[in-house]
Amino acid sequence: METHRLVLTEDLNQYGFLFGGRLLSWVDEAGFIAASTDFPDARFVTIGMSKVEFRHSVKNGAIVRIVVERIKAGITSVCYRVDIYSSIEPERGSIFTTDITYVNVDESGVKQAL
Repeated sequence: METHRLVLTEDLNQYGFLFGGRLLSWVDEAGFIAASTDFPDARFVTIGMSKVEFRHSVKNGAIVRIVVERIKAGITSVCYRVDIYSSIEPERGSIFTTDITYVNVDESGVKQAL
């Protein structure tokens, strides 16, 4: 799955670059959408990200491309690789990559099979 976001003024930190917390929110949302599309009857919650390391800053007005790919599915959980790229200086490669895991839960928050 692929989606895009426009970096707006309200997405910036005190130094004028994309706030890391905003990017993490977009990563979680894109991964959740991919998981929910792949497993429409599941009730997913995020249980973890493999690594949080920002490689490059992102400027106001950039369009970020979010690429999500399923890498593993288990009995109750599923894992996706999320790569982020910026339209400004695309030759620098991805600005962020992580593996994010979601677990399927019932109404009480107890793990259940996919």
